[in-house]
Amino acid sequence: MQYVAEEPARQMRRYPRISLPKGMNVSWHGADCDLQLFSRVQTLGMGGLFISTPNPPPVGTKLRLAFEVPSGSVRAEAMVRNIVPGGGLGVEFTRMDLGDLAAKVAESIAALRFLRSPLSRPSCSK
Repeated sequence: MQYVAEEPARQMRRYPRISLPKGMNVSWHGADCDLQLFSRVQTLGMGGLFISTPNPPPVGTKLRLAFEVPSGSVRAEAMVRNIVPGGGLGVEFTRMDLGDLAAKVAESIAALRFLRSPLSRPSCSK
């Protein structure tokens, strides 16, 4: 049985996620498959991300991911935790070099939060 994302699942997250309206590219493939796919990331967090794709793999599928954040390249292994049919898949990071996750992803999330903060925008007063 596949778990389809619903609103209550968002309340169970251990880490907040940052929405990426313009997306971020991610390459991914199943751990047992050589076919590599490229998609856009909609949200990014310390615990995982949401990948936009019209045909998501089933819940429980193990994936290998590679993506770029402002502070460098990240390679990770992940597990599909939920799907939105025709919309994408939510994955949880299961393995990653400690330096990748702790430094690169955290710095990128902090930078994105700062850029979205109303305090970081220049005022247009005359």
